[in-house]
Amino acid sequence: MDLSKSSRNSIIPSYLYSFSSQKSSSLDAPTPTATAFNGAAATAAAAAASSSAPRSRSFVVPSPSEPFGKIELYSPAFYAACTAGGILSCGLTHMTVTPLDLVKCNMQIDPAKYKSISSGFGVLLKEQGARGFFRGWVPTLLGYSAQGACKFGFYEFFKKYYSDIAGPEYSAKYKTLIYLAGSASAEVIADIALCPFEAVKVRVQTQPGFARGLSDGLPKFVKSEGALGLYKGIVPLWGRQIPYTMMKFASFETIVEMFYKYAIPTPKDQCSKSLQLGVSFAGGYVAGVLCAIVSHPADNLVSFLNNAKGATVGDAVKKLGLLGLFTRGLPLRIVMIGTLTGAQWGIYDAFKVFVGLPTTGGVAPVAAIEPAKA
Repeated sequence: MDLSKSSRNSIIPSYLYSFSSQKSSSLDAPTPTATAFNGAAATAAAAAASSSAPRSRSFVVPSPSEPFGKIELYSPAFYAACTAGGILSCGLTHMTVTPLDLVKCNMQIDPAKYKSISSGFGVLLKEQGARGFFRGWVPTLLGYSAQGACKFGFYEFFKKYYSDIAGPEYSAKYKTLIYLAGSASAEVIADIALCPFEAVKVRVQTQPGFARGLSDGLPKFVKSEGALGLYKGIVPLWGRQIPYTMMKFASFETIVEMFYKYAIPTPKDQCSKSLQLGVSFAGGYVAGVLCAIVSHPADNLVSFLNNAKGATVGDAVKKLGLLGLFTRGLPLRIVMIGTLTGAQWGIYDAFKVFVGLPTTGGVAPVAAIEPAKA
């Protein structure tokens, strides 16, 4: 079989994932003597040919431990695994940083009272006690679990979908555009799932006495604002989350590829799983810092609009000011989002490894589609 032709015609761009492959140099080497062709050699050749045939028909991820067997890439089981990994990575991490999110939202809404990170924690502790630091954790957990399911699951779907449209050559050549388009498409859906929970969360966290949590906060919000009021912040949420997610996925994929290309001398498929997960966390942290900077103005708008009834974007800009829109609460958000994003990629890839899938990113695409040299 012509391996270069097979690579070019593959419907799954091989740069999306890397795998450990068995080398077949023994099959390519010349035989010691021309007369050594016997029954055993013929049997071995037939076995080698039969073992290579299925590789052109199916694309199965080899699992080191195989707790659930092998999962075929882009099968329903693959997307289910990515969805489950997204639920764990986003829901758990956002719930964990609820105290930081609480202080950040209050700094955005009432800067006169919450003047800094340290004083903000002090005010919350004095007024609400230690339990107040986790106010709004239920809508945070449920909302970002739903968002994570859609974000990661649909990202994998759209990344494959757009790669198929572009074809192996162009999807490798314009891989960053594939990452950007796939993540943006996924986030549009993810924010529809997140928006109602985010609206209730902000109101619970920034208006003491409004509600204890989701169970009483949701009906009270709907009674006050109407059902459509839950989606009042959808456009600013898209404005915050779509650039955030595009940066999160595209920069992560690029950073991880650069790690394996320039910083780690060993090919990815020969690195230990612990090292690969460490790279995922480091790449995610750097990507998270970039995400926080890009999406912060819209984050301020979301907090402002969900806190004040009948507020508009113009009201937010007038009150916060253009500089405040870009800087208010930014240092805290950089710490929060950097840690959050690093942890998310670490958890997501750890779950993928657990079910037998490879970690995300890390393969330079050019060599993957380059014709084999004679």
